[in-house]
Amino acid sequence: MKINVLTLYPEMFPGFLGYSLAGKALSEGKFSFNVVNIRDFATDKYKSVDDTPFGGGAGMIMKPDVVDAALKSVYKSGPIYYLSPRGEVFRQQTAHEWAKLNEITFLCGRFEGIDQRILEKWQIKEISVGDFVLSGGEPALLTMLDAVVRLLPTVMGNETSQYDESFENGLLEYPQYTKPQNWEGYQVPEVLVSGHHAKIKEWRLAQSLALTKARRPDLWEKYPDRNKYERKVS
Repeated sequence: MKINVLTLYPEMFPGFLGYSLAGKALSEGKFSFNVVNIRDFATDKYKSVDDTPFGGGAGMIMKPDVVDAALKSVYKSGPIYYLSPRGEVFRQQTAHEWAKLNEITFLCGRFEGIDQRILEKWQIKEISVGDFVLSGGEPALLTMLDAVVRLLPTVMGNETSQYDESFENGLLEYPQYTKPQNWEGYQVPEVLVSGHHAKIKEWRLAQSLALTKARRPDLWEKYPDRNKYERKVS
């Protein structure tokens, strides 16, 4: 998977993606970063990448000619996404869709954003990490890419473990425990040390259902088997 990143802060990549499982995958060539410094495409002696907005207002806007030149230098195929609070919210399903791509390009904005004409010319999609404002697109993108990279084939040590995690099956993950069995008076639930795999599976599902209904009613309302389990978690 080839990941193109256009940014004013190339030193932020790969960031924490250079460590742990993602870092190992990067060193093994399972995905790659092609990081482009947008400022390299500024044409004046001051390397200006922004200017004041037409119509007035606070802040500065990234210039369309500079961003356009940066895109032309790297783009070959695949979708282009602009990190923006106006965008569709990134979800686990988005991560799965991106993980299937051969190439994807991201544009990280700064200041008050980029000229709208760039989005229109390049048919760029907007994507958001959530309903809050960051200083730029880079930290949001790193978070999204962490979710994507771990879904690439053979990146995770246990290929089946991801399917029990929160959001993978529409539910929050059940509680987890490890040794010691008795820690400061807190006991591991008996069913988990019973060796009865069917009962363990049933307990974990019940926990996931109850947690999802209590903590994320928005997910619970969308869960396809909600009516089947409604009475069990009431």
